[in-house]
Amino acid sequence: MKTSKRRSPLVRWSPRLKKLRALSLRQPWAWLVVNGYKDIENRSWRTNHRGPLLIHASQSRADFTPEKLAVIEQKYGVDVPWKVEFGGMVGDIDVLDCAKKHSSNGKFRDSWGWVIANPRRLPFRECKGAVGFFRLKSS
Repeated sequence: MKTSKRRSPLVRWSPRLKKLRALSLRQPWAWLVVNGYKDIENRSWRTNHRGPLLIHASQSRADFTPEKLAVIEQKYGVDVPWKVEFGGMVGDIDVLDCAKKHSSNGKFRDSWGWVIANPRRLPFRECKGAVGFFRLKSS
């Protein structure tokens, strides 16, 4: 049975959050991460970052097609909503580790697996993303 029940808390924006590093992910990956459906984020590069990390949903809709969503929904057993945010901050997570080998079924071969936990959704905040780590511009 597929579900789309959110499993992570919605938290408020705080001055502490505005100072965190951020990482941009395409949808529906950003939605899966901040709602607690993924426990690992695959990257071609390793990170020494540990601790809180903001999650930005990019503007790209390349992975948000019916065909790709069907594969993702099958793998994760979840119905991804058609109404997700693009082009802004959607949540934060904690990065616990970075490993080449990991037991998660979400770990891709030959990638670096960023082990993630404690997903928290945030009220959407529109902003531009960037490649790699970036920080929110002061407003």
